[in-house]
Amino acid sequence: MAIISNAVTIADAGSFSVGLGAMTFIKELNTSGGAAANMTFHHGASSVVLDSTYPIYKFVFINMHPATNATFWTFQANSAGGADFNEQITSTTFRAVHTEAGSGQMDYIASTDQANGTAFQYIQSDGDIKTDNDSCISGELLIFNPSSTTFVKHFIAHSNHMVNNSQSSDNYISGYFNTTAALDEFQFKFASGNIESGTIKLYGIKDS
Repeated sequence: MAIISNAVTIADAGSFSVGLGAMTFIKELNTSGGAAANMTFHHGASSVVLDSTYPIYKFVFINMHPATNATFWTFQANSAGGADFNEQITSTTFRAVHTEAGSGQMDYIASTDQANGTAFQYIQSDGDIKTDNDSCISGELLIFNPSSTTFVKHFIAHSNHMVNNSQSSDNYISGYFNTTAALDEFQFKFASGNIESGTIKLYGIKDS
């Protein structure tokens, strides 16, 4: 395949690929030793990096299983020196659902949005993750340039879980932390009850 610009062939080697940046593993937290109230990543603690080393940070949460039925998976952040996990968030949510019986729909979910709110942000729109042994939520959260002291901090989350009425719920949540202070701590938890089991991995992504 050739790529031509202004009649000049830039590449013609049969194929063309673009590097999207290297992803580096930073830290893994899991609850294999027992239930936990939350999972917290704090820059500088336990080998966690959340500074200008990487412009993008990616959290991957795997098989997060709640101890309490019908609850939400959530996250919040702290600015440097903060302790209350109450940063202002403006966010938006939409989802697609499909039942085991074959029906489905796609809609905007206003109930899980925030408008400069300080609550923990829902990562899924349906607050009914089951406690059945085979039920969980999995997905990823991208944080863009959390160490910036100039811009707000954007995030994008994508998750899927089995809803209590036996349907797949595919959720897209995005927004920004409305602060120019650097964010150096992120916490994940269920809105009620403990994390019965699950794993969260943190990666750093460089743009070149």
